[in-house]
Amino acid sequence: MMLRWILSDLIRQTAYQKVTDAVSSLGEPGSRDQHQDDSTRELPPCEIAVLMGTNLEADDFASSLEGRSTTRCASFVEHAGTVAGRSLVVAETGTGAQASGRAADDVIAMHHPDWVVSAGFAAALRPELRRGHILMADQVVEPQGDPLVVGFQIDPQVIAAMRHLHVGRLVTVQQPVRLPTARRELGEQYDALAADMETAAVAQVCARHKTRFLSVRVIADQVDDRMPIEVERMMAKSSWAAKLGVVTGALLKRPSSVKDWWHLQQQALQASDRLAEFLRGILPQLTGQDGKTA
Repeated sequence: MMLRWILSDLIRQTAYQKVTDAVSSLGEPGSRDQHQDDSTRELPPCEIAVLMGTNLEADDFASSLEGRSTTRCASFVEHAGTVAGRSLVVAETGTGAQASGRAADDVIAMHHPDWVVSAGFAAALRPELRRGHILMADQVVEPQGDPLVVGFQIDPQVIAAMRHLHVGRLVTVQQPVRLPTARRELGEQYDALAADMETAAVAQVCARHKTRFLSVRVIADQVDDRMPIEVERMMAKSSWAAKLGVVTGALLKRPSSVKDWWHLQQQALQASDRLAEFLRGILPQLTGQDGKTA
């Protein structure tokens, strides 16, 4: 089952990347391509747009939407529905700053949400953040940029009552931080609690559009965790076809690596479930007026 999950997910991502590349190459300067049609076509406004990098991060929460409908757009996969009577769009953007920033631009142009939420997995940079803990960033920073202040307020009593909830700085990086020493150094250098690969890009787009922004990240990797070597090699590859080759070679050379993949999948599914639970609790409380949580 694990082998099927790995291969099917990689094949799906490879196919999606090829479609995206083909769509991007259709338009020449001065022409209108499919991406332009999708990103400028206005759809019914939604109150909240939640942007997540991958299907693994998004699926648990998206599955809980009432009246859910799914559409593949040029730069993201959209799941639309409601939670507690609030209209939501969940967008699977792809990983990294370029993909998430492009999707954020398109989602805002298409739906004009009151709030945009960057949500998904993060790696802890400090030992007090354990797997399954939630980080709500009050500042977002990238290595060569100024910190962006997140304009949300939450009652300190709520934070104190939830011992698995942290509020602090999140740093967005271009590549996964794999080694424990590198994570600790990154946390000290930027005074950050955790790292991800998308939030700063989404925050910058929201600042440009003057759209209210929130960051919610679940800790999927603890500061001293280290990925199996095959995972490190796979993540270092730029194309999904190359990633698939690494996985296939690993399974042939070291069949026991299936156990490592299985363990990682279970951790990821648990993190996704924890994130979905938290989002279902907090998103219906977002107001459309003053930027505060109820």
